Amino acid sequence: MGSETFVDEATILVSSGAGGAGRVGYRREKFVPRGGPDGGDGGHGGSVVFVADRNENTLLSFRARREFRAKSGKPGGTQQSTGADGAAIEIRVPIGTMIFDADCEDEVLLADLAEDGERFIAARGGRGGRGNARFKTATRQTPDFAQDGLPGETKNLKLSLKLLADVGLVGFPNAGKSTLIRAVSAAKPRVASYPFTTLVPSLGVVEIDDRRFVVADIPGLIEGASDGAGLGDRFLRHVERTRVLVHVLDLGAMLLEGRNLLEDYDTLRKELGRYRPELLERREIVLLNKIDLVPEDQLGEVNGVASALAAGGSIVFRGSGATRDGTRELMVALLRILDEEDARAAEAAAQDGDRG
Repeated sequence: MGSETFVDEATILVSSGAGGAGRVGYRREKFVPRGGPDGGDGGHGGSVVFVADRNENTLLSFRARREFRAKSGKPGGTQQSTGADGAAIEIRVPIGTMIFDADCEDEVLLADLAEDGERFIAARGGRGGRGNARFKTATRQTPDFAQDGLPGETKNLKLSLKLLADVGLVGFPNAGKSTLIRAVSAAKPRVASYPFTTLVPSLGVVEIDDRRFVVADIPGLIEGASDGAGLGDRFLRHVERTRVLVHVLDLGAMLLEGRNLLEDYDTLRKELGRYRPELLERREIVLLNKIDLVPEDQLGEVNGVASALAAGGSIVFRGSGATRDGTRELMVALLRILDEEDARAAEAAAQDGDRG
């Protein structure tokens, strides 16, 4: 199996630049051996700025580089000229990156970059010192001192990535999530018939009738994942920001291995609830996947599973990522639910505005 690398946590050191020193200087004029003060201010130090970039999808680059230092400001010059500001550093990170103070025991959240182009100044550059020209007064005509620039800031930061997606596909390993996301989007995750093929979350953009939304293929969960079993809860975090969940249940495993899909469904919900109880309140759809593998004489068994799930309040679809059967209907239903969630959020915001 080839290797895939997805890094969703990193700890780095950032340092902003110090401000440049102010200058002590005097005008040199003929017959005036020591004219008035003309020392300029020092330049400001460069800041370290994080920028959310939709073109980034991993924190992998922070494995190779863990320190980021902006340039310091230049000293002030003569004739009251200000020193050059130090160059700032822009660090581009994926949308959904959260930045914590790694030196705090409880990891204080400093920023949550949830939108493309959102910026956060993590370490502000030091202010440049004032030159002696700034200190001239009526009673102090030739000040012989200037200010040093202020030092920059140094911080240890922990970066943690939570994928941003409208829909999250969850299910046991080899349930067909990767095949499904390939069928409905341009995403190309690895597909093979063995567990844990997907070692990294994949994002795909679904386009339906000039509308689009983002689907995340979350690596397979198993019982005990919330406690670290299998791939553990490392990828459960990526479910948190999805608005709708699709539970992908494997009809092939039911027929060939005797798997109980109702128990699989209950196990998936149990793991989600143990990780974050509020995930159980998330809107959801159940997909009985790999319907193409079911012979006609066993469709009754599939219908029995679907009826039992529906009786519990689930919205149930039958389909196949491999043949694309039922995938469009599933995507249309997801788009409708997303629209309902948008309307609900807009109504809640309006009510909050009225109360304010």
